[in-house]
Amino acid sequence: MIAKKYLYPLMFSASILVVSCGDGESSESNDSDSTSTSVQESVLETTKIEKFADIQILQYDIPGFYKLSLDQQKLVYYLYEAGLSGRDMIWDQNYRHNLAIRGALESVIQNYEGDKSSDDWNSFMTYTKRVWFSNGIHHHYSMDKFLPDFSREYFDGILSESGTELSAEIVDLMFDPNTDMKRVSLDGSKDLMQGSATNFYGTNITEKDVNDFYAQKMADAGNHPVEFGLNSKLVKDENGVVSEQVWKVDGMYSEAITEVVYWLKLAQGVAENEEQGKALGLLVEYYETGDLQKWGDYNITWSQATKGDIDYIQGFVEVYGDPKGMRGSYESIVQINDFDASERMAVLAENAQWFEDNSSIMDEHKKENVVGVSYKVVNVAGESGDSSPSTPIGVNLPNNNWIRSEHGSKSVSLGNIVQAYSDAGGEGMLREFAHDQEEIDLAIKYGKIGSKMHTAMHEVIGHASGKINPGIGTPKETLQNYSSTLEEARADLVALYFLLDEKLVELGLIESTDVGKAEYDDYIRNGMMVQMRRLEPGAVIEEAHMRNRQLVASWAFEKGQADNVVERLERDGNTYYEIHDYDKLRVIFGDLLKEIQRIKSEGDYTAGKNLVENYGVQVDKELHQEVLDRAAKLNIAPYNGFVNPIITPVEEDGNIIGFEMIQPENFETQMLTYSDKYGFLSK
Repeated sequence: MIAKKYLYPLMFSASILVVSCGDGESSESNDSDSTSTSVQESVLETTKIEKFADIQILQYDIPGFYKLSLDQQKLVYYLYEAGLSGRDMIWDQNYRHNLAIRGALESVIQNYEGDKSSDDWNSFMTYTKRVWFSNGIHHHYSMDKFLPDFSREYFDGILSESGTELSAEIVDLMFDPNTDMKRVSLDGSKDLMQGSATNFYGTNITEKDVNDFYAQKMADAGNHPVEFGLNSKLVKDENGVVSEQVWKVDGMYSEAITEVVYWLKLAQGVAENEEQGKALGLLVEYYETGDLQKWGDYNITWSQATKGDIDYIQGFVEVYGDPKGMRGSYESIVQINDFDASERMAVLAENAQWFEDNSSIMDEHKKENVVGVSYKVVNVAGESGDSSPSTPIGVNLPNNNWIRSEHGSKSVSLGNIVQAYSDAGGEGMLREFAHDQEEIDLAIKYGKIGSKMHTAMHEVIGHASGKINPGIGTPKETLQNYSSTLEEARADLVALYFLLDEKLVELGLIESTDVGKAEYDDYIRNGMMVQMRRLEPGAVIEEAHMRNRQLVASWAFEKGQADNVVERLERDGNTYYEIHDYDKLRVIFGDLLKEIQRIKSEGDYTAGKNLVENYGVQVDKELHQEVLDRAAKLNIAPYNGFVNPIITPVEEDGNIIGFEMIQPENFETQMLTYSDKYGFLSK
């Protein structure tokens, strides 16, 4: 029996979701952050339920849910509720006024009785949906603040007519084109803290404050440091004293974390095995105490708890939202194992040492013993926080470098999410930017498996490869704001280097190295051109994954000029790139991998900075405009996101006897329901 029960309001337009398992394979085919491994097919086709601005909203299926035992279904449900209970935290982390703005926008929607057919109202609804999608007023990917397309006067009017209160100061900031314009700024020529609107730091905190506060802590940490700053906000009082406000029960975000803990304890009670239960218990202790040593203990236990059908990601995890790469954004992903697909791809993990030994990196930077790399294809059963509505499709954790080295890591591909992306995609971008029919045919035949293998190797062997020289410190310390970009570039390069290796054919993972050629074509095409469609005119690249892809592609293009390895072509006013020698390009990728691993191993900040700034940041403005013009005529949204299926318990005499799963068909209603049900920091 559960002590609490929430009912979704009947305003959902919904259909009952029927799930089934299959053996098909698919992957994302557009210019996404990453790609995936083999997945199960669903009996349902992906449904595109809404499109606005540069965003398309999709549904995803949950294959395998009804094949689980009742206790396993309960475990999924409790983890699902735990994830959503922490939802408000990501909103506040992203920007100090986000919760107030969200509350005002939703109040207007629910209480305004005026004209809802005007252009202004449509613009207001588009703005609100963009805010929902990004968990705040800054774009989820570019980090730029998006400004309303309706006037200040109109907004003041609908606030008044709906009886909604929002301070003039906050309204001013919403419409101000000069203040808090970047949620995360990685411009190393300026103070990173003062240039970023993220709420991980007080508004008066400087980069020097951060460095000074943690310098001694890091110096004294030894070889097994905790992830300093991961679960706190850094603030400075009127006397200049800097301190941490820790996110924990009875600390900052206590109301939300208390609810998360409630559901995690229920999950612990139906854990599939002792290791899983122990990990959940440590996670609860961490949330209750805020002790980062507990977080480390949890990650060790969690990374080794590889048995069972259910797994999860939960906590303050990824640090891309912090310009210093220290503080973790709240996220939750609930996962059901896809056994058939995972078994086929486990061969990568089993051969991780071979890939390390045969890598292009210097021998002194190679690991003598690659340990504990596990790889699974999973189907998502619910997401929240930083992973929703926009979601990754491949994850490798934990992030703590010494834990990964000594205890191992988990890599997962989110199979049903990839299936949904693939169902929603098409060949329009490929046909527009590929230079000839031969490239198109190669992509159609091998592009999906190429992108699957790229992500599998990126996550399994890429992030697990290489070692840091003794006494150097963690990459976050030595490479600072360039650490994330260089790590993603390194993992990509490991994958690219081996995609043309006959070892993959020998292992039965691909039928031909033509798979690697198709992925090389895609990587150059995307890194040099296609991903630019996500940028506004005049922008530079801020997001770490985009920087990584342009860095790798543009460096390889430049280094191959003498031998015409990759050629830039102009035809009918359009730009194309053609690879003339795939084997030589592989050598170039290997050379860059060697250099980036050296930078990481030796903590060479200057070389890392030069690589990122010279190859990954600046945009060819003329080519950018060309890409925007060519992409616009295709009318394909550059970003996709998801609504979560609704999992609701069926009870008899106070006991759960099963679960009903419903697909929401309306983004607005799910967002309003979430705020009502899980708004623990905004009530």
